[in-house]
Amino acid sequence: MTKLRTEHLTRAFLGLVAVNDVSFSMEEGEILGIIGPNGAGKTTFINLVSGIIMPSSGTVEYKGRDITYLPAHDRARLGIARTYQLIHPLENLSLIQNVMVGSIFAKGNGLRAARAKAEEVCASLGLTGLDRDTSKLTILEIKKMEIARALANEPEVLFLDEVMAGLNSDETRELIAQVQTIARERKLAVGVVEHVMGVIKELTHRVIVLEAGELIAEGPYEEVSKNPRVIEAYLGGAA
Repeated sequence: MTKLRTEHLTRAFLGLVAVNDVSFSMEEGEILGIIGPNGAGKTTFINLVSGIIMPSSGTVEYKGRDITYLPAHDRARLGIARTYQLIHPLENLSLIQNVMVGSIFAKGNGLRAARAKAEEVCASLGLTGLDRDTSKLTILEIKKMEIARALANEPEVLFLDEVMAGLNSDETRELIAQVQTIARERKLAVGVVEHVMGVIKELTHRVIVLEAGELIAEGPYEEVSKNPRVIEAYLGGAA
């Protein structure tokens, strides 16, 4: 089932086209890699589909519904969630309270329901000591907390923006396995922005490549990584 689709999505900032005529789709249970060099438009693209910014032209559809100009909070309630490249925990709240925020403000749940959902998603990610202050958390736990907050919204589409950044190899492998389990068991469509190609190769089912805001290639990693234009634009001459 197609969860999210864009058609000719474009966004210009004072004449600079950050996302240019991008059409793509995401399917239930699919993990989609979104790659490209710095400045390619990856985060701007996620901002467009999540409603943080509005397009100059083109459309965004969620489960067949046109949501092109729907604000971010309404998209969140429909079932589109995301993490952010720069993580800023709510420092005066505990781990579980940070996660509950996703359920309360995005989903509209009351405190009791929000706590129950937060406990459930934290358990699925192996998070313990839920009443700890965020200053006591490891980098991996903070990353998991950010994912848990997004999952507390009970999304059907989830974007992870460089969630593996800063992790060591063992932590990365652990998080890859958990993202794969999340997508499979919760039947999510997951979009992953990541610069480490080993992660993209191991984690994703399909990849789209952006360069200067344009979609220049899409397909399985093994196919895309051999595309001459992708090699020239991003992979530095080595597949």
